[in-house]
Amino acid sequence: MRSRWSYVYFAFYLLLGIVLLFLNNDLSKAVITLMNVIIVLVPLISTVFGIMYYYNSKEFTELLLAQPVKRSSIFLGQYLGVSLSLSLSLIIGLGIPFIIYGIFKSAAIWDFSLLLITGTFLTLIFTALSFNIALVNENKIKGFGYAILLWLFMAVIYDGLFLMSLLIFEEYPLDTFSIAATLFNPIDLTRVLILLKLDIAALLGYTGALFQKFFGANFGILLSSVVLLLWVLIPAFFIQRKAKRKDF
Repeated sequence: MRSRWSYVYFAFYLLLGIVLLFLNNDLSKAVITLMNVIIVLVPLISTVFGIMYYYNSKEFTELLLAQPVKRSSIFLGQYLGVSLSLSLSLIIGLGIPFIIYGIFKSAAIWDFSLLLITGTFLTLIFTALSFNIALVNENKIKGFGYAILLWLFMAVIYDGLFLMSLLIFEEYPLDTFSIAATLFNPIDLTRVLILLKLDIAALLGYTGALFQKFFGANFGILLSSVVLLLWVLIPAFFIQRKAKRKDF
């Protein structure tokens, strides 16, 4: 609440929502446009903000460690404070203009809700990953570089490697591989879920039909939710584990 960057982040999404709704009279089109922004921008902001917060508050953290406070309370509290503040900035910033525009009376309410839920998951995931990187690397520049590299790999490089593998091994059955590769990248997983919800998976061709068959079923939706939850819980567990063993 005291960080001015949270308000900058909030103001950005507020302005983005207003501009999109001003340019698009169709709420569904505005949601599709937002998807392209959130899928890339939310992980980047969460990664950068998380890594910067840890290093900038390091001296205060060392002061807290000298007090009779559990390490898990300190580091998990910092992680939740950063991730939840970013999530609220995203939800409120986009929610205000869409509510004023009448999202509750539109059929796009479910698509918009899914967009906010997946955006919140991405915030929690990449903030946790950035905290893990910071805990491992004492060097601020090195930690920041690794964090940006992680985002670049997840957002860009991973998709390139995925497509190359599909082209190289196109003569083999790759159904299971495609689904597994999607589950191992939270950005790709949230993108597929949103595309399927927006009924534009046909743009993906055969892969879209495969994803529609698996992720469109109840089991696929349940598995996707569990995987996203694991992407949050596992890095959070490692934050607690590394914080207990780390010598500050």
